[in-house]
Amino acid sequence: MRYNLFIAILVSIAATPASAQARAATAATQARAATEVAHPIAGYAAHRVYDTKKKRLVDFEAMAADLAKSDLVFLGEQHDDGRTHQLQAALLEAVARRRAGPTVLALEMFERDVQPALDAYLAGTLTEANFLAAARPWPNYRTDYRPMVEFARANGWPVVAGNVPRRLASLVARRGLVALDSLSATDRAFVAQELSCPRDEYWKRFKAIMGDMSGHGVTLSAQEADQMVWRTYEAQCVKDETMGEAVAAAHAPRGALVIHPNGAFHSDYRLGTAERAARRAPGARMRVVSFVPVADLDATNGKTRRKLGDYIVFTLAAPAAPTTPN
Repeated sequence: MRYNLFIAILVSIAATPASAQARAATAATQARAATEVAHPIAGYAAHRVYDTKKKRLVDFEAMAADLAKSDLVFLGEQHDDGRTHQLQAALLEAVARRRAGPTVLALEMFERDVQPALDAYLAGTLTEANFLAAARPWPNYRTDYRPMVEFARANGWPVVAGNVPRRLASLVARRGLVALDSLSATDRAFVAQELSCPRDEYWKRFKAIMGDMSGHGVTLSAQEADQMVWRTYEAQCVKDETMGEAVAAAHAPRGALVIHPNGAFHSDYRLGTAERAARRAPGARMRVVSFVPVADLDATNGKTRRKLGDYIVFTLAAPAAPTTPN
């Protein structure tokens, strides 16, 4: 299923008591690590690009040329797909070749409270080891996100830690949005100033994916399950609003192009983070790219997925890890 890892992380946030928060974060990252290919995929990343406006396959460079002329670009990923991350890094390079104006890389994987450490590393006043010790990188940082950060660093691009701290999202998942009222001024600054969580199309998609929670190892009454799904959705909204605010703020001062790799659910159908950023940056030219791993590139059908975004990038899914006979 397209959002398996997304669901696992949300459930771990929603079901975790405050006293076990650190252990939950560790468990979530370990679960993510367990899904990754043991070694990074080297060389060419097989792919096909479908332009949903032209309704046909196009060249990767043609897509890059269009993205380079945009204001806000969302790269919807499956976090554990190595070929997607190869192509994201290639897109940064392709955009840099075409664009003279300011460009910013904004990331879901870094949380707002680590921005000082990130800035210090980019400025060369903090070693990479100390930066990583302070920044809580995901387990696949070295293979999948480091190439993008290092490219931005080499080209003098700012890098924005856009996400809300996990501990605050976890607080909302347990207690609801009202929990934000009790935050200190310091912690409240790590959350978007303006928050909206309507029961809209995004909510319908979220609820459909989460289901009644029983399939996620959670035993609850129907009422408890409904309340848990809603609070988890409120936490999701906090993440989207915070990242959307970060993207719009990075674009505003100089009209920079902001490129934001994120879990695909945050930007598919131009909803979630993409919608929140667009609301804060009226008139900005936005492009949404959705990366979709498939087993057979020759059998791809972009027409059935054209509502996901402006471009669908099909990647060749990594083969399943071999199993050990019993």
